[in-house]
Amino acid sequence: LCNMTVEMGAKTGIINPDEKAVKYVKHRTNESFTLLKSDPDAKYEKTFRFDVSGLEPMVACPHSVDNVKPISKVEGTPINQAFIGSCTNGRVEDLAIAASIIKGRRVKKGVRLLVTPASQKVYIHALRIGILEVLADAGAYICNPTCGACFGGHMGILAPQEACISSSNRNFVGRMGSPESEIYLASPATVAASAVTGVITDPRKLMEEAKI
Repeated sequence: LCNMTVEMGAKTGIINPDEKAVKYVKHRTNESFTLLKSDPDAKYEKTFRFDVSGLEPMVACPHSVDNVKPISKVEGTPINQAFIGSCTNGRVEDLAIAASIIKGRRVKKGVRLLVTPASQKVYIHALRIGILEVLADAGAYICNPTCGACFGGHMGILAPQEACISSSNRNFVGRMGSPESEIYLASPATVAASAVTGVITDPRKLMEEAKI
């Protein structure tokens, strides 16, 4: 969320740290640190509340993170590449949901599925508990922890007219390679389901079949 506030016009985003965030930091430093929290009596310019309980899976379509549509509006769009991971959506739980959808299935012929764990720690943990094996057995390419295909630097550079569905964070023109390519942003579950079918797919259908 903090990462993506820039796309909404903010200079930065700060969220009250929860117990999980504090635990994460404590395990990575011996230095003392100060938590930034809102004052109890803080007054805000405006407060927004969103009810997302009725949302279907959403997809950010080319060429903007703001070009968001319900998956029912883009379902069936052919893809050449599917990308799971990088700094956003490359956590163990992200890879686990992708593996649960893909297990027992194969990546569609003609589609490249690239998996890039968010960190070396995530990579090792996912390897030890068998997640990466499930993905590799299905035909995925397991990449080292890095930005990977997200910024068009290596492994997964898109050619002209190619379309990619990605769980990364940005889909601007030329972001992953050719300026003539297209990038759709979606959840790891949607990316995994689409990799299996070869077209943008509502993951709930495959999750129901797999009883997830």
